[in-house]
Amino acid sequence: MQEESQVLRARLEKLEKLLALGINPYPNDFKPKDRSKHIKELYSDLSQEEIEKKDRIFTLAGRLISRREMGKLIFGHIQDETDRIQILIAKNEISPETFEFFRKYVDLGDILGVKGKVIKTKTGEVTILVKELRLLTKSLRPLPEKFHGLKDTELRYRMRYLDLIMNARTREIFRTRTRIIQFIRDYLISEGFLEVETPMMHSIVGGATARPFVTYHNALDMNLYLRIAPELYLKRLLVGGFERVFELNRNFRNEGVSSRHNPEFTMLEFYEAYATYEDLMKRTEEIFLGLALEIAGSPKIIYQGQEIDFTPPFRRLKFLEALVEIGGVPREILRDRDKLLNFAKEKSIELNPKDPRLGKWWTKLFEELVEGKLIQPTFVLEYPVEVSPLARRSDVDPEVTERFELYIAGKEVANAFSELNDPIDQRKRFEEQLKLREVDEEIPPEIDWDFIRALEYGMPPCAGEGIGIDRVVMIFTDSPSIREVILFPHLRRKEDL
Repeated sequence: MQEESQVLRARLEKLEKLLALGINPYPNDFKPKDRSKHIKELYSDLSQEEIEKKDRIFTLAGRLISRREMGKLIFGHIQDETDRIQILIAKNEISPETFEFFRKYVDLGDILGVKGKVIKTKTGEVTILVKELRLLTKSLRPLPEKFHGLKDTELRYRMRYLDLIMNARTREIFRTRTRIIQFIRDYLISEGFLEVETPMMHSIVGGATARPFVTYHNALDMNLYLRIAPELYLKRLLVGGFERVFELNRNFRNEGVSSRHNPEFTMLEFYEAYATYEDLMKRTEEIFLGLALEIAGSPKIIYQGQEIDFTPPFRRLKFLEALVEIGGVPREILRDRDKLLNFAKEKSIELNPKDPRLGKWWTKLFEELVEGKLIQPTFVLEYPVEVSPLARRSDVDPEVTERFELYIAGKEVANAFSELNDPIDQRKRFEEQLKLREVDEEIPPEIDWDFIRALEYGMPPCAGEGIGIDRVVMIFTDSPSIREVILFPHLRRKEDL
């Protein structure tokens, strides 16, 4: 910190000298016409003789990220959004004033505008021989030391702007994130889905079980809740006559921060009338295979050293069968609360003994014993009704629902079901759920009666799905933590910053 303060003071002195000389250190009249990546692509395969024949002047801007002086020559690299490119400032190719200006007043981190022609150095590196140079932004703080870069993980998240400057890998992750979102959006629109926007602030919590963030609306004199899910509003649109809708936006859940959870996260939800969860499994396979081909050029990708194969059909596994076969829960104790509780204790898994829902216990055991072992894309089917209050009951087994969750690389990535559109059944389930709030504080504190009323007008048979975009990006960018794929993840405040 002391070294940084010394650099800051030295640069502030340079800033004052520039102002005294009548030089604006922050002008806004330079228009770059060219990009580093494009220039390198044009000239990388050409010889110096071929380059000289073109005799073209390029105009580009970027941040100075390296420099070395060799007498009358100063080499450096500037970095723009696309790439970095070498520049050469030669004393005999530029005005003496500009050469001295660069030596005295330009530092690493400054943003420069340059004009010049392309040459190749003896090592074959495409280089801009600078003819004109302007300081566009004076940087007052030093960049991290180039050989070590920005390695501190927490600092990278807190100072993402610096992370983006220093780490090409970080920049590539967020370019890929944009490609993933665009692919999904294009797929759904091409399939006749309408993109919509529903409220971010809800007067009633609903659509999922999670602890909400609470805010207050002064004019209306009422509490509002940042949405935990858009589901109930999207279903209202199906009631209204839109048959295929989707929303790609943020949800907010007042929960812990971890490598898989951020309180603010991006979710895709889409709903399709006259479709079942079987139809959505096919759609999900299409989306993920398409993403693999788009991002990796192959149905197979590598995630954290493991090969993931998105070739359909994905594995299908019933929830309770997975609990027995993969989780090792003896089948004969599944419905014996005492034995199940003892089994959990032996595995150091904490179950809430006051919760009467076996389905809730099973879900907890599944998370601890099964989830991490589902590496290849796997649809887990037929979740208990007790933990699926918005899903349609199975016609074959009324204790389970027509629901699946998709697991990839040990992570839950998607949740979908044939939707419950029976208003009587939905009302009963909401009422039963509300009675359990004392043992599960994530249950919404009141029933959304307007949603029940909407169902009473008639919602067509349909299916809906939610896909966690951040986790999808983790998988397709080989990122171990959700913080790697969110530009500004939530962290504890650090006052000394």
